[in-house]
Amino acid sequence: MSEPDSHYVSPEQLRTGLFVHLDLGWMDHPFSFSSFKIRNDTQLAQLRALGLARIRYSPERSDCEPLPKPAENAVVIPLHPEAPPVRDESYEDPAIAEKRARAQRLKARRALFSRCEREFQKTTQAVKLLNQNLSARPDWAREEAKAMVGQLVDCLSADGDVAINLMADRIGADDVYVHSLNVAVLSLMLAREQGMGHDELVSLGLGALMHDIGKMDVPPKVLMKQDALTSAENALLKEHVSFGVKSAARIGLAPDVLAVIAQHHEHVDGSGYPRGLTGDKISLLAKIVAIANTYDNLCNPQNPARGMTPHEALALMYAQHRNRFEVAPLNTFIRCLGVYPPGTIVVLNNDNFGLVVSVNSSRPLKPEIVLYDPAIPKEEAIILSLENEPEIQIARTLRPAQLPRSIFDYLSPRKRVAYYFEAHSSDDGSAEGKAA
Repeated sequence: MSEPDSHYVSPEQLRTGLFVHLDLGWMDHPFSFSSFKIRNDTQLAQLRALGLARIRYSPERSDCEPLPKPAENAVVIPLHPEAPPVRDESYEDPAIAEKRARAQRLKARRALFSRCEREFQKTTQAVKLLNQNLSARPDWAREEAKAMVGQLVDCLSADGDVAINLMADRIGADDVYVHSLNVAVLSLMLAREQGMGHDELVSLGLGALMHDIGKMDVPPKVLMKQDALTSAENALLKEHVSFGVKSAARIGLAPDVLAVIAQHHEHVDGSGYPRGLTGDKISLLAKIVAIANTYDNLCNPQNPARGMTPHEALALMYAQHRNRFEVAPLNTFIRCLGVYPPGTIVVLNNDNFGLVVSVNSSRPLKPEIVLYDPAIPKEEAIILSLENEPEIQIARTLRPAQLPRSIFDYLSPRKRVAYYFEAHSSDDGSAEGKAA
């Protein structure tokens, strides 16, 4: 972390506009970031109160030069001339005390993410099990699917906020089940925000969870192929819709669920398949699933190298393909996920890097971000809620390949983007201790 001495200044040389680096533990200073641009006199006073002999700064990221070095015999006039009060040993800087409390909230937040990931993995395995039993135990599989969707709907129906969280990578043979769960979670989130009732949510969730069951009858060499499909292979893949309807009817799913499976690739402009339906000829539930399914397929194609970032996928759907979707659900979907959905790599307006890990449906422009900070171990990385940092904004997004290797390894961008939600009552603790 060492740099030439010319990149260090004494506290007396600090001024607003300098970009400084604090080579301290995160709990040893009162700031949200260990590297930042000095913006006001309050920050100047806090920096000088740290008692450091010198402070590192970046000339190329600063707006100005440091103040001249004081003469050897010069009398330094403090920023605030009044003498500080005498403090006993039990005194703790209020800013540090607040930061300590914040650290406890962050610890609780990380624990919540871990619980959410465990629940996601458990549910993914349950989806796999019921799919494997569709033929041998159709009645059991149907009832298991209903129970699973019922639990998701009950969670969503609770009063309070719902946060969509980014899950850890789940690469390998279970990708198809992660996709089904992703589509179900995103579809239910969207329908909940549109005010859909309990029974409709259950039907929607079942249709979303089962929308691709017909792919079990598609040869693996077609289903798993990463290169471009031939015309014949593409035609065979599209048959998964009719295969799925037959399987769903065989296990006794309701007509509105069958409609989702039959129509999840239809587009309101008639460009979809298998029947090229338009407008009101497509069920509302299928229109919702089509949005979630398209988004997840763009983020998680069979060949991960062709995958879009969540930000790119939403931008493409709105800018180029919005005629394919019902206007109101598409707008709601974008609003819920935010301009920067979980999984998006961002650069903040203070030049810090981060990974969006959670978006609250009621505050989509204020996501939670895991920050890159080499002074903090990766497993203890700071989770920053933009709701609590009014001066911090997202400046731009990056593709993972654009990150320096050290930052890539720290943030660990997901090769496959998977989501799960958590619900919170509105009277839970502070914003950093609950979904944000």
